[in-house]
Amino acid sequence: MMGNQAKIYITVITIIIGFMIAIQFKTVHEPTTRDTRDLWELRETLSNEMKLQSRLLEEIRLHDKRINDYASEIEGSKEQALKQTLEQLKKEIGLTEVEGPGIVLTIDSIDKALLLGQRVNSVSPMNLKRLINEINMYGAKDISIDGERLINTTVIRDINGETKVGTHSLKTLPFHIHITTENMGVAEKMYNRMQISAIKDDFFIDNLKVEISKPNKSVVVPAYVDPIKIHGMTPVEEKEDS
Repeated sequence: MMGNQAKIYITVITIIIGFMIAIQFKTVHEPTTRDTRDLWELRETLSNEMKLQSRLLEEIRLHDKRINDYASEIEGSKEQALKQTLEQLKKEIGLTEVEGPGIVLTIDSIDKALLLGQRVNSVSPMNLKRLINEINMYGAKDISIDGERLINTTVIRDINGETKVGTHSLKTLPFHIHITTENMGVAEKMYNRMQISAIKDDFFIDNLKVEISKPNKSVVVPAYVDPIKIHGMTPVEEKEDS
């Protein structure tokens, strides 16, 4: 019979996998009461959703394979392998600091001389969500906003006139968005696409500018530090064989 420690590892891993699959279907989008997008925007949205669906299916297949691998590992009580898998899952859902190739975006007010007495407000949640969705489309792997790690359940919203990323408030300018990618090639493509992105014009209308760093081999994204609450999932007690 498998040791109690191995049982604990496999229970924790199964809960994390279930949690990861469940939250994959959440995005930073929030529904609006009226859709005023033009045909090209709708086509772009459809294309993005199709890419997201393909990625989700691939991740579900990967998680299914892992569960089958765990079943084989249980038979041999390979506790060290389970520990390594647990650490990998923690990394994938954002619970560890990561470092890799990527770029850094800086959100700041435009030249004060151009403001003509206008007050510079914080970035709007709508523009910030559009920016995050765009860099995700360009191959972002890990993202942090003003030091706050984004995970799949992170919500960007306005609360009492203040833009919040999860529980973190964006109160001051400038702030930085750190982005890691799979490799330098992806980082360079992201950099080139961001140079011509229309999203910068949306920020400019709000008297803000988006500065894009050159691709860097070492961009650091911090770990997510807030508690992750899992609802509707409880471990099942194993019944003794009669």
